[in-house]
Amino acid sequence: MVEHLIILDKPQDWALNLPNVKLIDPETYLTDGTYAGLAKARVLNLSRDYSYLSNGYYCSLLAEARRHRVMPTVKSLQDLSRKSLYRNLLVDITPAIRKTLDDPALDHFSVESYFGRTPTKPFANIARQVFTRLPFPALNIRFKRKGEHWVLDRLTPLDIQKLDEEQAWLLWEGLRSHLAKRWRAAQPKPQEIYDLAILIDPEEVYPPSDPQAIKNFISGAKKVGIHAEVINKKDLPRLTEYDALFIRETTYIDHYTYSFARKAQTEGMVVIDDPDTILRCANKVYLAEILKAHKIETPRTTILTRRNLNKLLPTLPLPLVLKIPDGSFSRGVKKAATIDEAKSLAKTMLKESALILAQEFVYTEFDWRIGIIDRTPLFACQYFMSKSHWQIINHTNAGEWGKMTTFAVEDIPALVIETALKAANLIGDGLFGVDLKQLEDGRVVVIEVNDNPNIETEAEDLVLKDKLYETVMRSFRSRLDAQLQKKS
Repeated sequence: MVEHLIILDKPQDWALNLPNVKLIDPETYLTDGTYAGLAKARVLNLSRDYSYLSNGYYCSLLAEARRHRVMPTVKSLQDLSRKSLYRNLLVDITPAIRKTLDDPALDHFSVESYFGRTPTKPFANIARQVFTRLPFPALNIRFKRKGEHWVLDRLTPLDIQKLDEEQAWLLWEGLRSHLAKRWRAAQPKPQEIYDLAILIDPEEVYPPSDPQAIKNFISGAKKVGIHAEVINKKDLPRLTEYDALFIRETTYIDHYTYSFARKAQTEGMVVIDDPDTILRCANKVYLAEILKAHKIETPRTTILTRRNLNKLLPTLPLPLVLKIPDGSFSRGVKKAATIDEAKSLAKTMLKESALILAQEFVYTEFDWRIGIIDRTPLFACQYFMSKSHWQIINHTNAGEWGKMTTFAVEDIPALVIETALKAANLIGDGLFGVDLKQLEDGRVVVIEVNDNPNIETEAEDLVLKDKLYETVMRSFRSRLDAQLQKKS
């Protein structure tokens, strides 16, 4: 039977008598291995704080990594974090708002929604539409008058701990009804046009593709019948002129690259990287959890919090690598030789993030990078450590990179390819770069799964040349064709 878990900051304050439902606090869900192993669990995350890298955020993130059905999802949390995202998501409910709010004496109005239900009867349809597009347990929906019209002003999660008796009753009544239903995600609308936007940042220090590689992608697109052109961050308002988006700058969650991906997905565009991929790959805690759940070997990894730091740190092997979950290009990654050094670094990192990773240090002369698209190997490289350094890139020495060598995929050890595919397939069917180490005893361990991997001229393309770029563009063409066929 499905296990229902409700996450509350103070579960002891709630007396909820529902069968097969357990109330737990965020820290317990994050750190107690009992919950990581649950199958088919449904998680309702009612944490007080959903902000980025908070415990509430990590509860939704790890729930997805554990293949639990969770509400709200990380995507919903991200949508709710920016007005530009949720307004775009809810733009088509504006007519319903204007029809319902016809009192000329009002200049603003708020509605409370509990699982899409509201005690304010005239707004029942609006609350239901908001919940359908942005599934959230409890929201305050605020509208304001703009000239002669009403617009959605703000969406704010309700603090469960501050609900009065009537509000709490409405919440739990909504919960009882909702637990009996299936949780489904909204489906994007298909598009029919064959135009591709390639998002780049000309000022980026370490772009995933150099200018010549971008030109090669445009040429590859032309060969498969797609018109491709470059856009930048100023072009979000006209993104819907295209039917596909290829992000070729470093992606971050709290960044306009995510906004582009999310809008593209909402509009039914083909997009690489899609927002789900960005969310999953951007956070090393998610990756650690999902790789562990599927028994894919990694260096020994431990999740540290402020609560368990002093207890767990002395039990870990030295030297130790500490990681901020959403670092990129080895930023937010530190190596500690002693427990005291590790403790000092960990305390500093935990000021930025509710969770950090402590990982066994495994040195090899190089890392394998296996490029994958559509669940198929695309390219294979050896990335060597920077000179006299333990990482591929040395940020303390003017960003010095180690050497690299490119190989034909068929010449790579079978276990490396097999492990890379297993890891990437857990994330999706997009474009990935899987970093692995092959140890002296023959084992292969996964270090990271990267969305938006580097593809540069005279580097990753040395073996396939133009065919590499054309292969990526053929993936876009296949996805566009599939959308068109589905619609027809």
